Amino acid sequence: MKAVVCTAYGSPKHLQIQEVPLPVPKDNEILVEVHASTVTTADTMMRRADPFISRLFLGLFKPKNGRMGTGFAGVVAAVGPKVKDFEPGDAVFGETGVAFGANAEYVTIAEDYVVTHKPESVSFEAAATMTDGPMTSLNFLTNVHQLKAGQHVLINGASGSLGTAAIQLAKHMGTEVTAVCGPKNAELVRSLGADHVIDYHQTDFTTTGDTYDVIYDTVGKRSFAECKPALKATGAYISPVLNIKLLFNMLFTKKGKGKSASFEATGLQPANVLRPMLEKLANMLEDNQLEVVIDRQYPLAEAPTAHEYVDTGHKRGNVVLAVKATAA
Repeated sequence: MKAVVCTAYGSPKHLQIQEVPLPVPKDNEILVEVHASTVTTADTMMRRADPFISRLFLGLFKPKNGRMGTGFAGVVAAVGPKVKDFEPGDAVFGETGVAFGANAEYVTIAEDYVVTHKPESVSFEAAATMTDGPMTSLNFLTNVHQLKAGQHVLINGASGSLGTAAIQLAKHMGTEVTAVCGPKNAELVRSLGADHVIDYHQTDFTTTGDTYDVIYDTVGKRSFAECKPALKATGAYISPVLNIKLLFNMLFTKKGKGKSASFEATGLQPANVLRPMLEKLANMLEDNQLEVVIDRQYPLAEAPTAHEYVDTGHKRGNVVLAVKATAA
């Protein structure tokens, strides 16, 4: 089968489409024929080994695994003898976590890991995006910080995968939302429910005098120190992008009652935390409570080009690999 493999850290030129052995499901695993997968900002960071500390588990000098991608959607092709909840022909979606390998024609995953049945009304492309922006933002707005109805949240990087999901989730929770993005994406974020839009080219939200209960920096472009003036007295700065400054901010604000900073690696949470969130998102998709924004689709063979586009930092929503179309 074909799979995207990273042969060295650095630019997308190190990505190759290789023939690799078809995986065989273990007793408790399912084999999924992948119809769609994703290329995310997190994927590009893993490709670059950014932050550097990630080399401790990715491989110090070059990738130990090299297989790319975590989010997928497809059809069960085979099951292990102990699998109870899935059978061949089931449409499913989920994520492989630190095993990676979802940017491929087939992938195996334990049935009790982060995988669930795909609603019939939801496309494979939309389902494949759920474990990036939507699941990360759901985790940050409900677990990392418990956002409450009536609060005011500012979302920095509002037009990306995490941001477009966060706007909708925050509105679903009954909050007031201010979205920060470029001018070409203002209409998009308003259509998703943003109450206010700030053009970061024109206005620095940290200096306006307005304050927020939560600042969700999806892109990690503004530090906790910069954002403190825009936080209410007990406001929270939350971000999925870790750096040394944020690590120290977390340590020094963890036990305080004032303004706080928080980070969490959503994808490293255990399956019993992630799977209920995935199932919640599946229900929201089925009930049309969540709109998936897909910017571009590429065939599997053009995964390096997809990485180049994500590297620009200007994607709107999600970038998808149409794997099944390539296989056909």
